[in-house]
Amino acid sequence: MKKRPLVVVTRRLPDVVETRMRELFDARLNHDDKPMTPDELATAVREADVLVPTVTDRIDAALLAQSGPNFKLIANFGNGVDNIDVQSALDRGITVTNTPGVLTEDTADMTMGLILTVPRRIAEGARVVPDDHEWSGWSPTWMLGRRIWGKRLGIVGMGRIGQAVARRARAFGLSIHYHNRRRVAPHVEEQLEATYWESLDQMLARMDIVSVNCPHTPATYHLLSARRLKLLKKEAYVVNTARGEVIDENALARMLEAGDLAGAALDVFENEPAVNPKLVKLARQNKVVLLPHLGSATLEGRIDMGEKVIVNIKTFMDGHRPPDRVLPSML
Repeated sequence: MKKRPLVVVTRRLPDVVETRMRELFDARLNHDDKPMTPDELATAVREADVLVPTVTDRIDAALLAQSGPNFKLIANFGNGVDNIDVQSALDRGITVTNTPGVLTEDTADMTMGLILTVPRRIAEGARVVPDDHEWSGWSPTWMLGRRIWGKRLGIVGMGRIGQAVARRARAFGLSIHYHNRRRVAPHVEEQLEATYWESLDQMLARMDIVSVNCPHTPATYHLLSARRLKLLKKEAYVVNTARGEVIDENALARMLEAGDLAGAALDVFENEPAVNPKLVKLARQNKVVLLPHLGSATLEGRIDMGEKVIVNIKTFMDGHRPPDRVLPSML
């Protein structure tokens, strides 16, 4: 009987996914769901055939240098691979895979929810009654937000998620604008009634709401820099469900505190799981909405991710090219 590969899973996954992994592989699971320490990760890459990390695990060149002779696959449980040094892995003959596509609709749902939440002050209003605030009833001038319909939405990153956000936003009467590395196909633009901006600066200056939906790469680190954030109108809102590193958080916090932006909603942070204390303070003042990285947090989405991981591992171990292989040229 062929020996089953040793697969180390760094975090707790849905039961149905873990059960299937136990059926197919010699799976070492993380029942406590505590992030693995660098020493634990080093032990894993020395002993395992396959590592299944998540965004919370840093798989850098120093860690990969400790990998054992049987370690040949990093099957990332997640779409983004900014937590993995893909080039170092490739140089050592280690294949990297991810889970693209399955998170698109869930993340777009959350993005649209935040686009509605901030201008309409939904999170702030939801705290009024349960927090025992004295509420005297409806008033024509109390807690006024801003209308969504008819506003301009600027999408930074028009990939699968950006396009899914655009479809939802059109249904709410928003005018769709976007900036992307490459212009999307004409039929996509026509379907979404989207206006393309080659210059991110020019787009930002004209938008009412900006949604960040691009991956984190060296090219997108602080893409929304202090200089670019200052281009936004004082009445504008910023929503980020992509990666925290895309926005200069300190600059964003300064602008929110000074009233130079109308508001922001962040589901991701620059130094996760640490959250900038300035942002926490502003959240308590109802100037920003902060969520604990819930963009793809649906049971269906997590199961779909797990199934992709399993397919990638099984395909690789059967001697074939896994369907979701990641190469440095793709990043």
